[in-house]
Amino acid sequence: MSRPPSGPRAGLPAPLLPAPVAAAIEAEAAARDADGTFPAASFGALREAGLLTVTLPPALGGRGLGGLPLLSLLRALGRASLPVARVYEGHVNALALVRRYGTPAQLARAAQDAAQGHLFGVWNTEDGPGLRLEGEPGGLHLMGGKTFASGLGHVTRPLLPAEGAGGRVMVLLPAEREPGVPDLEFWQPLGMRATVSGRVDYGGARVEPGDLIGQPGDYYRQPEFGGGALRFLAAQLGGADAVVASARAVLRGLGRAGDDVQRLRFAEVALRLEGAWQLTREAARRLEGWPEAQSAERDPAPLLAYVALARTATEDACLLACEAAERAVGARGLLAPQPTERLVRDLRMYLRQPAPDAARLLVGGWVLEAGDAGDPWEEG
Repeated sequence: MSRPPSGPRAGLPAPLLPAPVAAAIEAEAAARDADGTFPAASFGALREAGLLTVTLPPALGGRGLGGLPLLSLLRALGRASLPVARVYEGHVNALALVRRYGTPAQLARAAQDAAQGHLFGVWNTEDGPGLRLEGEPGGLHLMGGKTFASGLGHVTRPLLPAEGAGGRVMVLLPAEREPGVPDLEFWQPLGMRATVSGRVDYGGARVEPGDLIGQPGDYYRQPEFGGGALRFLAAQLGGADAVVASARAVLRGLGRAGDDVQRLRFAEVALRLEGAWQLTREAARRLEGWPEAQSAERDPAPLLAYVALARTATEDACLLACEAAERAVGARGLLAPQPTERLVRDLRMYLRQPAPDAARLLVGGWVLEAGDAGDPWEEG
């Protein structure tokens, strides 16, 4: 007679990131940082686990994962490997944009491609004058390129925001038809080496009408565009988890995990990380409850200010985790092959998202310009 499951996890659902997949990703991370190549084995494991399609609707072979469960998955991936989490975040972002703004036929094609192992990504960053869509329907082409194109050479379905005659448009460009001209010499970073985030020139690339996703201006629609920051916040917090875990392992190895100074140091880190996570979760709850039917009339400013609050708290918490780990382990603990030095480099690099000061200014402005009564963060 078999016994019912027991223990602290009895009756709980299986983790979204299965332990063998997390272990495979962690096992590859150091080698890919050392040689600067793409973590292909990690994405093979994600595909085998069905995680390249997990955010798609069940009717298209997915599980409809989104909201808080998706953030938990991204945090788990960030804990295993920040470079993998960053590329995966771009994959699910691109699929979400196709789902939100594309036609049913475009979404079905994207779902089929993802099931076959194609990686999607959103490559938005560019040097001036940027990427432009020129010509007329039937003769469209791109001019210009992108920078920080994560997964370059491995992302085969990049979604490219480009400036068109009627505004900013999205182009989902199959790499086998128009690969562009890559420049990987550009990518010489402090950390996140395995994301392989190079430059790519798309000058003259042919664009077919079916490559265009949505309407001009859709990419920057709020609050979805600003709320997308929550995905990378979850991954960053996972990276901070890994930094703390690596420092803990060093301290235990030295017999210093019981020192009061270390306990005080990491108590503050724990407070900051958990606070940032709860803010991120609450922002996600508010975003998920945003009434799409009223999105044109309702002001997204309160929600975007709350996202900025979560972003600011996350940056501060992650930087504190890095500093605490560095102080705790000392120079000896920051030598390879100890993982702490790699994990800190990756996290510090990934924290350099666009316009952090603008997010902080938005938070301060929201508080100082709020009414005299009540909580400025209370939902209206």
